[in-house]
Amino acid sequence: MRAPFLYAGLIALLSACAQTAPYEAPQRAGAMPAPIRESSGLAASRRDAKMIWTHNDSGGQPVLYALDPNGARRGDLRIVGAVNQDWEDMASFELDGRPWLLVADVGDNGSQRSDCALYVVAEPDPATLSPTQETPATVAWQIPVRYLDGPRDCEAVAVDARAGLVYLLAKRTSPRGLYTLPLRPPADGVVPAAMPIAQLPDSAFPQPTAAQKLLPIPTGRYRAQPTGMDFAADGSAAVVVTYGDVLVFKHEPGETWATALKRPPLVLSPHGLAQAEGVSFGADSRTIYVSSEGDRSGIMRYRTSK
Repeated sequence: MRAPFLYAGLIALLSACAQTAPYEAPQRAGAMPAPIRESSGLAASRRDAKMIWTHNDSGGQPVLYALDPNGARRGDLRIVGAVNQDWEDMASFELDGRPWLLVADVGDNGSQRSDCALYVVAEPDPATLSPTQETPATVAWQIPVRYLDGPRDCEAVAVDARAGLVYLLAKRTSPRGLYTLPLRPPADGVVPAAMPIAQLPDSAFPQPTAAQKLLPIPTGRYRAQPTGMDFAADGSAAVVVTYGDVLVFKHEPGETWATALKRPPLVLSPHGLAQAEGVSFGADSRTIYVSSEGDRSGIMRYRTSK
């Protein structure tokens, strides 16, 4: 979803007050460089603790961009054979001792697509990347996405590699449906429909005020819609970004992610971005990065004070 207006002053005026949380106020770590104009997903590198990955939104090139958190380009990874129909999120994970990147082509504004898919590629050695020449990558495996209860628009995806599951959080439904898919296709190659495992109440996502509901911009009437999700590498928490807020859900040892995501979240200080759509924990599972659509959009960094 693209914002028709980008008013920094209005965004600041509409920012909601945050609950007390063990995170410092966000700092601008840097800005997205060209050609990244619609950063719609973020993931921390599993090969370099000082590198993050992002991509453009629908209609962009099927390319993942490696960056320093300050926005300096490290390299471009072109996924051969993939199409960026509506890439809305990505995730990084380790499986069988190897680092991987998952790209979620799951955006569906009209809730009518039948070709949504997840692409998995091996994360390359950072030493092989170049900011001036693309590095090709082949799809290691692909997971078709269809939902047991019909098409859904989704922009928030996370991976639990230990459980072998991908989690998808619906954007527009009320309450928000949480779904799972197998991370690897079954031996018979038949991928089941995404299974609804929970309905997350609207109360988990700070809602717009009466005044904000009158404004047809992301930080107005749409501010409660989830647009990105990530699980900390150490399993300690989940983070969800909406157009208005950054929400952290504590994950206790042994409990399910569905249970964790039903718990009232910590609401961090407002990100202040026009159209926040990407979120990722850093490699340390404590830092949080948030990105937005828009030319030279800021990369916001949260650090925990504990």
